[in-house]
Parts: sequence; C-alpha cells; structure tokens
Amino acid sequence: MSIKLALLAGTLAAGAFAAVPVFAATSDNTKAQLQALQAEVEALKQQIQLLRGQQTDAQARDAMTEQKIETAVAAVQKVTPPKGKKGVQIGAVTLTPGGFIESAGLYRNKNMTSDVDTKFNSIPFYNSSNADVDENRFSARQSRLSLLATSDVDQTTHASAYYEMDFLGAAGTANSNQSNSYNPRIRHLYATVDWDDLGLHLLGGQTWSLATLNGNGITPRNEVLPLSIDAQYVVGFDWTRTPQFRVTKDLMNKSLWLALSVENPQTTVTGTQPTGAGALVTNTSGNLFDSSTAYSIDAAPDILAKVAWEPGFGHFELYGIASFPRDRVAFKNHTNLDGGVGGAINLPVVPKYLDFQLSGLVGQGVGRYGTSQLPDATFGANGVIHPLTTYNALAGLIGHPTRTLDIYSYAGIEHADRWYQGAKYGYGNPAYVNSGCQTEGSALACTANTRDIMEGTAGFWWKFYQGDFGSVRWGAQYEYVARNVWSGVGGGGTADNSIVMTSFRYYPF
Repeated sequence: MSIKLALLAGTLAAGAFAAVPVFAATSDNTKAQLQALQAEVEALKQQIQLLRGQQTDAQARDAMTEQKIETAVAAVQKVTPPKGKKGVQIGAVTLTPGGFIESAGLYRNKNMTSDVDTKFNSIPFYNSSNADVDENRFSARQSRLSLLATSDVDQTTHASAYYEMDFLGAAGTANSNQSNSYNPRIRHLYATVDWDDLGLHLLGGQTWSLATLNGNGITPRNEVLPLSIDAQYVVGFDWTRTPQFRVTKDLMNKSLWLALSVENPQTTVTGTQPTGAGALVTNTSGNLFDSSTAYSIDAAPDILAKVAWEPGFGHFELYGIASFPRDRVAFKNHTNLDGGVGGAINLPVVPKYLDFQLSGLVGQGVGRYGTSQLPDATFGANGVIHPLTTYNALAGLIGHPTRTLDIYSYAGIEHADRWYQGAKYGYGNPAYVNSGCQTEGSALACTANTRDIMEGTAGFWWKFYQGDFGSVRWGAQYEYVARNVWSGVGGGGTADNSIVMTSFRYYPF
C-alpha cells in the first residue's frame, strides 16, 4: 500500500509541474484542458486520502492481531511449564500428574486367596487344603495415580505437596463376582519445605518410613524400592508407609545427611494372652477405624534417626529405631523401650549398567518393619508383653544391559527368635504342638510359629515404548518363598510357594 501512495504522489507532483507552463500560456482554448487537469489532480488527492485511510485501518488491524497473539501466548504460558520442567504451570505452582495403569497376572502353586501382594508369613502348610490347590488371578488394582505440586517461594526456598493412591483397599462389599467395588487407598500424602541456604528440609504427612533405603541423600521420592511386581515387595525389605514429621539437614555440600523422624507407632503382638484383671494390650473399634482391626496403645511415637553418606562412589546409611510399646495388666501400665539398628548400601558396581544393594535391620520389637510382618512381641505368663528379637537382610543385583531393559534378582531373609515362659506362653515354645502341620484334615494342632522366611526372586522390565505418548513396559518375575517354623511337639516343618507374576503397565506422564 505504501508503494501505491508513492506512485500516486509522484503522479500528482508531475501533474502540478506540468500545469505551470500551461497556466502561463492560458487561453480560452486551453482553460478547459486546465480545468480538466485540476479535476484530475483533485481526484488523485481524494484517492491518496482514501488509501491513507485504508493504510491506517490496516495498521490498526495489524496492531489488534498482534495484541491477540500476545494475549494468546500469555494464556498459554500460564499453563505451560518452564523449559526443562514437567507438568502444568498455574500461577507460581507447577502441577505434575503421574502414575500408571497396570494389568497384572499371577500364579501361586499354593492358594493364598491373595491379590498382587503376597502375605509371606501365611504360606499354608499341608494341614490346609489350600496347600494342594493352586491359584491364578488377574488384577488392575495396583494401578496408581499421583499429583505433585511444587513452588519456588524464592531462589532458596521451595515448597511441595505430593499425593499418591492405588486401588488395593478392600471394603466389606468388595468381591470378584461382577463389579468388584475395590476402593482407593492412600499411599502417600505429605508436604515438604526445603531451605537451600540452610541445608534444611521439613516433611509432614504419610510417606515411606525413615527406615526405607534412599538412593540420593535423605529426601522423598528417591527411595530405592525393589523392582518386583509383587506389591508386598520382597522378603528382607524394611519399610512402612506411615504418618510422620521429619527434619533433615544436609552437610558438606550434600555429601552428608542427618535426619530425625517421629512416626506413627503400632505394636503387633502374637501368642496366648493370659486372662487377668484389667488386661489391655490392643483395642478394636473406635471412631473412623475399622472395627475388626486391633490398634495398640503405645506410649509414644516411634523415633528414628538416620545418617547417610555419599563419598562419590555410592550411598551408605545407618539408622536407629526407638519404640515404646505399652500394656495395662493387673491395673498397672507397663511401658517398654524397644528398638533396633539398621543399615544399607547402594553401589553402582558398573556405572549405568549394574547396581548392588544390601540392607539389614536387627533389634527387639521391630518385626513390623520387615515386609513379612513378623510379630513385634508376645505374651509372658503374667500377661505383660515381651519384645521378640528379629533380624532382616536383603541383597539385590539390578542390571541395565540396555536403555530399555532392566533385569533384577533379590535374596532375602527375615528371622524371629523364640521366647517363652512355661508350656502355654510365648513364641516358638517347644511345648507348642506342630504334629498336624503336614496332614490335611488332621485333628492335631499346627501352631507353626515362624522361625524365618526366605525368598529368592528374579525378573525383568522391558520398556518397549518411550516417547511423546508416555512409556509402555512389560515385566515378569519368579519368586520362591520358604517359611520355616520353630520346632515343637511333632517337630517343625517348612511351607513353600512358587509364584509367577506378569505386569503390563502404561505410564502416560
């Protein structure tokens, strides 16, 4: 349009220049020609004004278009994460969804009427018909949904909140008949604040216990979990997921970490409870609790302290647990001080190709921290609870031969010592009858107090797609579990189970 204006202006100037000599030689014959030329000049002026108006309108439209583009870009930026971040930006908060959809299959050569989590301490002996019946199931219940909210308060202060759920809850109406009605459950629900300049980290809510092995420092969402499909993980793995308050301090350029946590307590007690005045160890019912579940009356939260060291060639941990189980017998409260010591290492034997991990825990009253859930305590003859000495150990090798293939193997053991008084009380009492453990339908008893549980497992995960649409992976594993019991009348015995699991998972985020 600017070119047109230039041409018209040039034409107008030329016409005006040509009019000068014509006007000087004006005669009656040429007046008409001059008037015609002036009319033409006026028409050109009007056309120039019209084109200038059109140009102004076009410039206005261009400005409006640019404004619309800028508005659209700003709107997109509000919901687009900064470069390098995942999730959706809403104001100053980044929301990152996560989780996976799983279709799993399982086979056990001894029926345990269990979903994708194996209750290792309940493998049946041959006195149960289930020991002669195998089990196979399909399940989608380990599918998970998560949401992470993060925000940078300033350059050195960061806040976050994390929620994760699966569908391994089982309401009273849940079944496998038609529409199973399995309900969601909380896995993690917590908030954190991190002060980089102070090297200080605060956490409150439900997440992995401080006893769980970390992969980097002592911070959430980097725990080193077994790669097993089994939702109960592997024998020897130490963990709980429980409400807690935790404070962590990093030192020496984040090569040394110290942490202290107070966690929700619980004491699991087994054995025959003597009858006596005012005997109280656990309660059932209560508001917002399952009326069929027993809850202990611990005197205080569990206290855990951990130190982690990363010298540059691995991750090393040492931690301690203190618990305060309580009972009330003969109208008196009795409180114990129990606890244990644990440690772990996580080493890249061949960086990026082969990792090795080793962990263990030993103590009194800490059986529930092992994945097999051996008991914490038993009853003495006077009705007062007595802690059991337990130990757990787990070793694992994890290989990464390619970017899309992970291969793993684990070997673990969990052990509970025997303790007893008289012929009726305690755990692993030699007077307990095991005579009926190996005979289906036997009228003889099978007390079967577990001495130790051992497992060997191996499996793989193949990530056969990873791209803009998320990732898809398939895995399979085999696990062999043996449960040995303390000998009693009629001997001891071993119950075992061979388990195969497969999993197809889609990670959309």
